Order: sequence, then C-alpha cells, then structure tokens
Amino acid sequence: MDAAPSFLAVLDQPALWRAALTCVLLGVSASLLGCVLVVRRLALMGDALAHALLPGLGIAWLTVGASVGALLVGGVVAGLITALGSALVSRLTRLKEDVAFAALFTTCYAAGVALVSKAGTPVDLLHFLFGNVLAVGAGDLWFAAGASILTVTVFAAGFRAILLECFDPVFHRSVRGRGTAVHLGLLVLIVVNLVGALHALGVVLALGLFLLPAATAYLWCERWTAMLGLSAVVAVVGSLAGLVLGVAFDLPPGPAVVGTLGLGFLLSAVLSPRHGLLARLLRPAWHQHEQDPQACELPAADGGTAVERHG
Repeated sequence: MDAAPSFLAVLDQPALWRAALTCVLLGVSASLLGCVLVVRRLALMGDALAHALLPGLGIAWLTVGASVGALLVGGVVAGLITALGSALVSRLTRLKEDVAFAALFTTCYAAGVALVSKAGTPVDLLHFLFGNVLAVGAGDLWFAAGASILTVTVFAAGFRAILLECFDPVFHRSVRGRGTAVHLGLLVLIVVNLVGALHALGVVLALGLFLLPAATAYLWCERWTAMLGLSAVVAVVGSLAGLVLGVAFDLPPGPAVVGTLGLGFLLSAVLSPRHGLLARLLRPAWHQHEQDPQACELPAADGGTAVERHG
C-alpha cells in the first residue's frame, strides 16, 4: 500500500530529474554516434575506447583527488590519446586500425588497473567504473549538455560528410573529401560522450547507450536518416523507462537503463518484420538465397553509390 506514495516521493527528488535529463541528453548524442559504430562495424573499438579511459581517471585521482572535473579531464585526455594515437599508428605503419586499438587499449587498461589499485579503489572512483546515475551533479549535467549539443551540431552541419565516410569512404576520398578529419572528429565525439556517461553508467555499461539503440534501429530501418531518428527515440524512451523501473523496483539505475535498452534490442532481433529471427525462419526457402536489400549496406540498384541512395 505504501509503494505508490513512496515512489511519488522519490519523483520529487531533484537528483532523479538530473539523472533523467542526463540520460536524455546523452541518449540522443550517443545513439547518433552508435549508428556510426554499427554501420562501420566499429563496436569493439568503442568498447576499447571506454576501457582506455581508466588510466586517465587513475592519474587524475592520484594527482588531484576526488574532483569530478579533474576525473572528467583525465578521462578525456586518456581517451583522445588512445583514439588519435591508434588512428595515427594505423596510417603511419603497416598495422590495421583494429590491431592498433587493441594494442593501445590493453596497454592503457593495464596501466589503469595498476593506477586504480594504487589509489585504493575508493568508492567515488568506483562510481566512474560502474556508474551511479542518481549521483550525477550539476557539473555532470552541464558536461552532458555540452557533449550532446556539440554532437548534434556536428551531425547537422557535417551530415553529408559523415554519410559519405560511413557508406562510401573511397568515393569520399576520390572527391577530395576530408575523410581522415571526419574519422578523427567522430572519434573525438565518441570519447567526449563516453566521458559524459562515465558518472552515470560507468566504463563497463556506457557503451550500451551507444550500441543498443543503434542496433535496435538498424533492425527496423532501411534508410540512414530513419535509423538516426529511431535510434535517438529508442535511447530516450528506453533510458527513461529503465530509470523509472530501477527506482520503482529498487534496482541499480544504471544497469536498469542498459537492461531496458537490451530488452528492446532482443525483442527487435526476434520480431523485426524484415530482419528479425522469426522473419528469417518463416521466410520461404527460395527467398533465403536472394540478396537481402539492406539499404544501410548495399549500393543502389542503378549502380550509384549508397550515399546517393540515402542522400
């Protein structure tokens, strides 16, 4: 009988509204970047970047202490070193980008574990590893707002360049497009948004806010613009629903948010009318051998590029 009044009392807490607004802001920007990771098959790179933030957090804790601003700066610096360093290594040596990422990621993660151990793994630092969305403060909210506004602005201003780089990078370079600059810029945005999600979801779960909405939208959409829009909607609705469920059932809010987004992805993977498991199983055998017309991957039927089809 007391559950409803108790839940309504929780809704009056400013911390919950800050957490909800943070999830909405980061959900929009992270889901846009997640679409890039999905279509370019760079999901594991995003995971490597998330874990590579750890040494920056450890160094910031050892040198400055329990300062949210210092921890955020440390995470940004560590992430940018990994992202930009791996991109440069892959372009200046014979190593592929995934190998360069793996090498730098494991090195940074090992250094981060050692530094965190040296710092004594205090509770405040552990929140950056595993998240505590209800503990986000005004500084976290402003950082999330800045990251979200920057990401949306870049996508709006550089929409065609991002489209070209995602679906036809060879064509992009053939028309003297700045493919390397676009790629590095997207990596910077990923790092900034990962740092913004650190206090809310932690290093371990932050990537779920990027990939789960994008993967869900990818199962339903045939066009790039539709995928971007649906991904943002899924991220916002799923984050708010997960936050409410976490509060209502006394669950950790970060895992509740990512778990809700994961449930939406699993349902889509089964029920999507064109690319879901049931659709594939029920499709006639003769149709299984036909080429699947996924607009996010295949060139246009008239021989044009995928960019022309989506643009």
